[in-house]
Amino acid sequence: MTSPTPPQAAARERAGEPGLATTVALYTLARLGLLAVLTVVLALIGVPWLVALLVALVVALPLSMVLFRGLRERLDRAIAASTARRSSERASLRAQLRGDVGPPPSPDTPAAPASPGAPAAPSASSTVVSPPAAAGADGAEVPGGSDPVPSEGDGPTR
Repeated sequence: MTSPTPPQAAARERAGEPGLATTVALYTLARLGLLAVLTVVLALIGVPWLVALLVALVVALPLSMVLFRGLRERLDRAIAASTARRSSERASLRAQLRGDVGPPPSPDTPAAPASPGAPAAPSASSTVVSPPAAAGADGAEVPGGSDPVPSEGDGPTR
């Protein structure tokens, strides 16, 4: 996962909403805290620890739905915002890969020539390199690098 870019973080701070990771952590801690409180209360009234933990697990789920409604709604908004942001980033990347949108400028783009009349240096991408020619059995070059056709004088074939 990548961290949010500064403009996104600034917009979120202006909106007063914490990020997705913060909201998930807060909601998780609230649920675990409720589970711990219920377990301790049940254990103090004489229920064995393991039974108290199991009962607290069953009771904490519906109770957290009621008690932490605001946190859950905030988590839903954070997930929706994250999903929308990632969808737009994915669509932008796909558009760049298709060639619909120009890619962002890269630092290794060649600069313009110093003088208008001076020819530009050839780039590495415009140079065509041909593969080396293969040598036949008699030492002669074979064009295209393909294997030579065996002749009768080459000896037995395998």
